[in-house]
Amino acid sequence: MRKIIIASLFINSALGSNAQTIIQRDPQIEKMVTQVSRDSLSSYVRQMVAFGTRNTLSTQTDAKRGIGASRNWVLSKFNEFAKQSKGRLTAFIDTTTLAADGRRVDQPLLLGNVVATLKGTDPQDNRLFLISGHLDNMRSSVMDRTGDAPGANDDGSGVAAVLECARIMSAQSFPATIVFIAVSGEEQGLLGANFMAEKAKKENWNIEAVLNNDIMGSNNSSETNIINNTQVRVFSEAFSTQDTGRVISNIRNLGLENDGKARQLARYVKEIGERYVDNLQVVMIYRNDRFLRGGDHTPYVNRGYAAVRITEMNENFYHQHQDVRVENGIQYGDLPEFMDFEYLRKNTAMNLSNLANLAKSPSMPQEARIETRKLTNYSILNWKAPKTGKVKGYYILIRETTSAVWQKKIFTSSTSAELPYSKDNYFFGIQSVSEEGNESLPVVPTPAR
Repeated sequence: MRKIIIASLFINSALGSNAQTIIQRDPQIEKMVTQVSRDSLSSYVRQMVAFGTRNTLSTQTDAKRGIGASRNWVLSKFNEFAKQSKGRLTAFIDTTTLAADGRRVDQPLLLGNVVATLKGTDPQDNRLFLISGHLDNMRSSVMDRTGDAPGANDDGSGVAAVLECARIMSAQSFPATIVFIAVSGEEQGLLGANFMAEKAKKENWNIEAVLNNDIMGSNNSSETNIINNTQVRVFSEAFSTQDTGRVISNIRNLGLENDGKARQLARYVKEIGERYVDNLQVVMIYRNDRFLRGGDHTPYVNRGYAAVRITEMNENFYHQHQDVRVENGIQYGDLPEFMDFEYLRKNTAMNLSNLANLAKSPSMPQEARIETRKLTNYSILNWKAPKTGKVKGYYILIRETTSAVWQKKIFTSSTSAELPYSKDNYFFGIQSVSEEGNESLPVVPTPAR
């Protein structure tokens, strides 16, 4: 055991209120971020709109219209990107047949998610990092499968982000595996995401993070007329429905109400996104989703995975779930002309930087503990090396109990630390760090008795 000399990076807040923020970017990730193109994003969105409708219940046999044509097009884009991946990117449509449910599915349905997997280069690393958007859309009535429904922003924006990340990242290699998904059935009740998350659970996929993108390309609000393309929201659940009994008791005893998997991921998304994307603030919202609403990250959260929803700062409800029309001088409908593709570029780049940093990082430290066998105002931390990945060292993260974000990062090459910060007053986390400085998700040390 040794005491750590405090040579640290301040992130923000009272612990380092007068400290300068030091931004250290991985050159490979920085280059990929610059490759995100608003023209590419615009072309993806406009092509999706050109399919007329992408309602989950719409035709699957028409070559130019409906959900079938649109998912075949997404598959063709993934296969196009695969050509530059040296065989590492593979794609297919993952289907399941659902019975009518008497609610939003009125007939037997062949549901299909378009999935592309960029295989990691480390055969010992089975971690998966997922990015998703939903391909389906709706008019004012979710059961209207024949009328035009542009769905440019909801959720053409999310699928466009998935495609653009796949385009750029398929030319690179990462130790861990990245999965790009365009799901169906979101408007019918998160059907595609439920299918995917349940499959992952049954097959024991080692999913460490899910970035769900839904409605992320418009910069203005209805009614209040707020215009803002410098902020994006990330919604996170405090803890999973899988956290019961002893787990919940432990959360209460240690005061870890804001340190569940999803909320830790949200902090990570904020830090990495703001590190790589200029003129963008990632705003954490302490809710699983918008008020009484839902999204495709929720089935993953409910099965114990770290999953968050990324969405624009202000929603315009004139252009969401609306038939295209002019009424009282207002143009309704989810049309591309109401999107800000520079804003979508930044939000896509934020996703890409997070995926890349996660997939390049070592896995999380193992068996992290905080000593509790004696009363002391020092905090004594111990941990073991991660299962996979080359490690340069570790970051010890510190924040006050009232802080939403980590306030201080201390680098060490050791696997133990004795810090002059009382565990009564601070929360701690530990990250593995690669040679290039890529951090794993943090692990919170548990009491050692």
